[in-house]
Amino acid sequence: MSTLELHAIAKTFDAVQVLHQVDLAVETGEFVVFVGPSGCGKSTLLRLIAGLDLPSGGEIRIDGQRVNEIGAADRGCAMVFQSYALYPHMTVYANMAFGLENVGTPREQIEQKVRAAAALLQLDALLQRKPTQLSGGQRQRVAIGRAIVRDPKIFLFDEPLSNLDAELRVSMRAELRALHQRLGATMVYVTHDQVEAMTLADRIVVLRAGRIEQVGTPQQLYDRPDNVFVAGFIGSPRMNFVPAAQARQDPTLRDALAADAVQVGVRPEHWQLVPLGEGLSMTVTTSEYLGAQRLVLGRLDDGSVVQLLLDGTLAPQAGERLGIRPQAGRWHAFDAAERRRVTTVAGDAR
Repeated sequence: MSTLELHAIAKTFDAVQVLHQVDLAVETGEFVVFVGPSGCGKSTLLRLIAGLDLPSGGEIRIDGQRVNEIGAADRGCAMVFQSYALYPHMTVYANMAFGLENVGTPREQIEQKVRAAAALLQLDALLQRKPTQLSGGQRQRVAIGRAIVRDPKIFLFDEPLSNLDAELRVSMRAELRALHQRLGATMVYVTHDQVEAMTLADRIVVLRAGRIEQVGTPQQLYDRPDNVFVAGFIGSPRMNFVPAAQARQDPTLRDALAADAVQVGVRPEHWQLVPLGEGLSMTVTTSEYLGAQRLVLGRLDDGSVVQLLLDGTLAPQAGERLGIRPQAGRWHAFDAAERRRVTTVAGDAR
């Protein structure tokens, strides 16, 4: 288990700066997830930590030691890739043992490490199979096992679940979280999937255009997003944004909104139905039954598009008029710079 520090990290490719003065501290045993849209720099940042690329500026420290000049093989990091990167002609055992053999690890020690990792990942019965005989989830476990046997200081994951189907991704997320709890290892994980980030992370780092927008626990980012970008990126379905002028048509918001509020954010699950005329008025455009919930899309009187997650027993129809209001303490106000002006959670201003 190790610490990781990034100080003013910058990276330029062909005169294009893709990372801008990134600062971050990862504590021993933390599971930190980098999340953001494609092209935000999250995979580039992971490659810099691994030593596969060199930063254009700044300093990377592992356990307090500067590692900028230390090669990837000697940094003590183990990387798990999206593509698994297994040798197809080798057995599972040989794939997991290969890195240890290359550095001259004694055969008995290799046997012990591979068997222990295989047991941890439930691969015992698969050690003599080839990768082509495995499912996607099994191949990913082999790739993780190959990392475990190296006893790395830090595990690095680059979108390891993106090639799996939806059901398998859910089960693999649970396996990764359980693995982290058993190993207690420091892990840095890259994904574009904010659901993965929310379910796996101790802390999430939200990146946009090579800059960190916010760092916090999943609940902190969900309850108190720093800006419109984070508010819209974290949470599914995404947050609704309503012009403040329209939001002030609701008497409960009129006096509560700061004078410089430009827009109000409300998550789909945080709307409530009220009698027409008491809150905001919307016209239903579509209504989708999801079982326990119903996703309702519509337009407010000013044309703003909103979506609501309601109880599945409710069944508003297209064309129907509804009165809606944010639940008490469950709305967010943003100023002209798109920074959070006022956020209320459970009735407390924060």
